[in-house]
Amino acid sequence: MFFGKAKDKEKKPWRDGVYLTTVQSSFEADMMESKLKGEGIPCIKRYEGNGNYLEIFMGQQNTCPIEIYVPEQALEAARAAIIPVPIDDDFQEASDE
Repeated sequence: MFFGKAKDKEKKPWRDGVYLTTVQSSFEADMMESKLKGEGIPCIKRYEGNGNYLEIFMGQQNTCPIEIYVPEQALEAARAAIIPVPIDDDFQEASDE
């Protein structure tokens, strides 16, 4: 979901940022942006193709990938912030006793 194809963009800068990951929809991009900003990491979204136009015109877009870029000094912190963490099922049913 969050870890798209890197396409050799591992350290390629864009607008004073370096490539972090690719997401497939504006919903995922907004979640990623919210998570990073919550961790104090600024980020910028780069829309491929006509993705930015579609998001403005239709309210969201699911057709073109969106790349997420962060400042180079925050790259490792950003990678650590977006690692998926499994949630163990710790819910236990109450017994009828």
